[in-house]
Amino acid sequence: MNRRIKILLVLPLIATLGALGGAGVSGSSGDQVAVVGYSTISTAYSALETAFQATSAGQGVTFTNSFGASGTQAQDVAAGLPADVLNLSLIPDINTDVSAGVVPRNWQKNPISKPEDGFVANSTVVIVVRPGNPLGITGWNSLTQSGVQIVTPDPISSGSAKWNLLAAYYSQVLQGKKRTEPHNYLNSVITNTVSEPSSGSKALSTFLSGTGNVLLAYESDAQAALAIPADAAKMDILYPAQNILIQTPAALTDTGLQNPGAVAFFKFLFSDAGQTILAQNHYRATIPAGSKSLNRAFYSPKSLTTITKLGGWSKVWAQFFSSTGLFTRIENAHGYTT
Repeated sequence: MNRRIKILLVLPLIATLGALGGAGVSGSSGDQVAVVGYSTISTAYSALETAFQATSAGQGVTFTNSFGASGTQAQDVAAGLPADVLNLSLIPDINTDVSAGVVPRNWQKNPISKPEDGFVANSTVVIVVRPGNPLGITGWNSLTQSGVQIVTPDPISSGSAKWNLLAAYYSQVLQGKKRTEPHNYLNSVITNTVSEPSSGSKALSTFLSGTGNVLLAYESDAQAALAIPADAAKMDILYPAQNILIQTPAALTDTGLQNPGAVAFFKFLFSDAGQTILAQNHYRATIPAGSKSLNRAFYSPKSLTTITKLGGWSKVWAQFFSSTGLFTRIENAHGYTT
């Protein structure tokens, strides 16, 4: 059944920003912090940075920002793009910068981000359709029907695309489909794909401009668009019964660890105040203290899997995204190649 989500009510801050600013690591007046992130989280960081600058720890701290397709951002940082704080779509993108010697290998063990293991914000994948759901899309299984024209980002550059493919594939596994059926299903989904923009934010813009009739998107990005009347008039959101938990990691780079302002801001991201701002921007909180209350407004899939349940990123990457992985082979067969 077609459902349009109601805009989340503004959530009260668990702790006042001023009180937070007086605790823990403090920035130094004049510190400049370089933030590099995946495309769709840029608006949330604008709010986070403004709020942080209003705290005592953020006095005098300024920011530079670079947001884009997660895989491309990771490669750019490895090639020399300045970065103190990284927030990318998935762990393999962070590991690109670990391999380049930019991020310490023990980045997930940073005491600031424990016990969340560096995951600063969560989300899920949603199915966005045209107003009134003219095709009668009911969930994942509808995406293979005739007339469906899907917009989803390019999995070569975009972390969002990789999450979309995983969610689609495992929607079939979670329904008890046998081994070849999820493969055949995904092949049909790619057959119905008409556009693969380079990032999640560009995929949303492409859909809103009139391309396709189904968009696969971050729950957070779709809900943010629904809060804009001009965009809301062009879309409805469906919340599939089967899903995967999108866990987006954040890390301090080697230069960030030496930058007091970056360390203080990184701590702010994992604070009650920072997590509340992320929730106000339609991201699911990750910290134990706030996740229950802050996440109450989000929908609960009937079946939800995680990368951990699937054996971890090393296994998932080899199985699906390596040069011989299933998703790579299917994409190449349909002409989506580097």
